Amino acid sequence: MTTYRIAEAAEVLGVSDDTVRRWIEAGRLPSTTDRGRSVVAGDDLAALAASLVDAAEHDRTRGGSVSARNRMTGIVTRVVADGVMAQIEMVCGPYRVVSLMSSEAATELGLEPGVRAIASVKSTAVVVETP
Repeated sequence: MTTYRIAEAAEVLGVSDDTVRRWIEAGRLPSTTDRGRSVVAGDDLAALAASLVDAAEHDRTRGGSVSARNRMTGIVTRVVADGVMAQIEMVCGPYRVVSLMSSEAATELGLEPGVRAIASVKSTAVVVETP
């Protein structure tokens, strides 16, 4: 099972260490102790990350500027795979990132909810819509 120290969890979610500690103290994020340090299970962190993106609260998380060349560290929140393709959903700070890749590549990378990964974003086309 993948686990994250408090600082790692904070980095993945794009919040401060103190915010993660408050969430743990409030019972919002379960934690255990490993060698005297608080750790969070990857699947618990993935569930919280997904809920932050879905909720208005994600607007209160701190996020850096994003450019087309950014590499964003995050946590895998969902993997949907069929025979050929896989859809990988990640939360990188306040951003939700979705990637399509071969199922073989997803398996080789060991991608599953709770795994830390890096999303490298580069796009040649951007769609802009009005509300």
